[in-house]
Amino acid sequence: MRFPHILVLSLFLSFPLWGQVEQEPVVWSQAIEKVSDSVIEIKFEGQIEEGWHVYSQFTDPGGSLPSEFTFNGAGEDFLLLGKTEESTTIKEYSDIFEVEETFFKKKAVFTQRIKLLNPSIRQIDVELFYQVCKEVCIPKDYLFKVVLDGGKAVTESITIDERSLALGAALKLDLKNKDKLYLNEELNGSKKSNLWVIFGLGFLGGLIAILTPCVFPMIPLTVSFFTKHSENSGSGVWQALLYGFFIVLIYFLLSLPFHVFDSVDPQILNTIATNIWLNLGFFLLFVFFAFSFFGFYELTLPSSWSTKMDTISSKVGGGLGIFFMALTLAIVSFSCTGPILGGLLGGTALAEGNVSYNLSAGMTGFGVALALPFALFALFPALLNKLPKSGGWMNTVKVVLGFLELALAFKFLSNADLVGNWGFLKREVFIGIWILLFLFLTLYLFKVYRFPHEGKEVKMPKIRFGLGIVSGMFTLYLVLGLFNYSHLKLLSGFPPPDFYSIKEQTSDCPLGLPCYKDLDSGIAKAKQEGKPILLDFTGWACVNCRRMEEHVWSDPEIFQILNEEVVLISLYIDDRNSLAKEEQFSYKFDTGRVKKVETVGDKWGTFQTINFGAVSQPYYVMISPDFEVLNYAIQNTDVETYEAWLNQGLASFQSSSITLRSSLDQYINMPN
Repeated sequence: MRFPHILVLSLFLSFPLWGQVEQEPVVWSQAIEKVSDSVIEIKFEGQIEEGWHVYSQFTDPGGSLPSEFTFNGAGEDFLLLGKTEESTTIKEYSDIFEVEETFFKKKAVFTQRIKLLNPSIRQIDVELFYQVCKEVCIPKDYLFKVVLDGGKAVTESITIDERSLALGAALKLDLKNKDKLYLNEELNGSKKSNLWVIFGLGFLGGLIAILTPCVFPMIPLTVSFFTKHSENSGSGVWQALLYGFFIVLIYFLLSLPFHVFDSVDPQILNTIATNIWLNLGFFLLFVFFAFSFFGFYELTLPSSWSTKMDTISSKVGGGLGIFFMALTLAIVSFSCTGPILGGLLGGTALAEGNVSYNLSAGMTGFGVALALPFALFALFPALLNKLPKSGGWMNTVKVVLGFLELALAFKFLSNADLVGNWGFLKREVFIGIWILLFLFLTLYLFKVYRFPHEGKEVKMPKIRFGLGIVSGMFTLYLVLGLFNYSHLKLLSGFPPPDFYSIKEQTSDCPLGLPCYKDLDSGIAKAKQEGKPILLDFTGWACVNCRRMEEHVWSDPEIFQILNEEVVLISLYIDDRNSLAKEEQFSYKFDTGRVKKVETVGDKWGTFQTINFGAVSQPYYVMISPDFEVLNYAIQNTDVETYEAWLNQGLASFQSSSITLRSSLDQYINMPN
């Protein structure tokens, strides 16, 4: 099965490359100035995003890579006069590389003088290789096409046509009291608590991975090695603890590349959750994982990798050797941990908050759980005798995981269906598929059938019987939800929303509420009725949006406010319906980045970014019809907090309305 493991590894490792990078950390421009008839000075300028830095050409060797310019045609069409000069740089000692590094922050300027040898030359191509770094470094290449124009200064820039400028300007609201948006301190706390939830889920995934046949049998072997070493040298326990630490470190390091892509593209979470082809790719990948757990084939990384790591650990010894031992474990156990990590990756993509930090928290939790038994049994080796023996129960764990992988796979297929508005995986169809999956899981746990590779078991283990009862009860819960006897609040966010149904619906808004999906019509309605506006930045594939609608908006007091006291405008950031040709345009951000606005989702995503500086969903803002901000922005929260937030916004609106009426009365009653 060489092809499957290569396919899975390629899909898993290339995942962050699938999202479209929307924002470059460095925006380059160029200009030329005529010094004399044959001498020209070329200036290359890079505007660097906050928090990033670019390395100098002259940074000390042994550290990060320096910037390098290649002037094509030098020596034939022109000569370089001296070295490429630089603007002011920063010097800092690197603890990692133990050298002093030289770099730029905010802006990098390089200047090079050339002497023309060929008077007819009209263009010089200059290649720049550089590293732009934040938490990790990205190597980059940039090609400057320097057009020579008789000594006149030429600056490379992107021009936006008048129609695009007008359409872009129309998206920007003249917000009053905008500072109110950022007064909420509870938001940071909720994000931190969300990281602990993700850490806990990762930890749970690691505990499950321990019970698989790829990891469990290795525990006594590895621990015995360290305890035996402890008897000989007295350092075995310390080495076992170091081994556990390196396991955690390896899984944490696997999450670092995602910080790069999250920093380069602040909307990567939305891209992951809403890209149709990416969701279809996840669907196929998870189905592939599931059938590996069912035993139809085995996922393995090349055996040469583990052999190589094992050889290195034996040769190197010491702390570095133990690191390679931990890396060997990660490679050998991939056939069981890979699909679980894939589930963690998928679950992180669906979670609220910063995707890279979520993934780091989840991967760290996974590593801690996986490392725990190795460190624990090294400290208390007598506990090894209490470990259950390896056996068929581990295969049961794998099969259960296979069914869970299939269930999660259909969530990604549902995302693609919702965003693409295909309409084939409506709520009832989705729930029906889950009913079949968990029904088959229940029958498997009760030994009604077995997979071909499994042997016969005479006894029914108590734990398996208990899992069968739980699976059967969950299947019944789904059946009740299918026939509307239960609202499936435990699963809110996973099935499609209630209004995405095979039944005819009176409204395509959550809970049947009156809502507008167009900004202008919603504002007009608010002005007509004298009501505040609730801007609901949401998405078809947004799990936390569904949770808010089904858990919070369904509360009677909140529902009454949304239904009667505000004008609800729901803007779907992941709506992939194309705008009419005359409504498509290009928007240029202050950083110089240009975004093509071609779909409804592009429009509302850009609207959210330029007015509120946010890219996440759900995201709620209350404003008056004349664009006065009434309250701080809020995201995923609980019933009590959301109700208090709504009432606070309503009170601000009533107060501003009274003040406005008072001012008008005073103006009307003023003596002539």
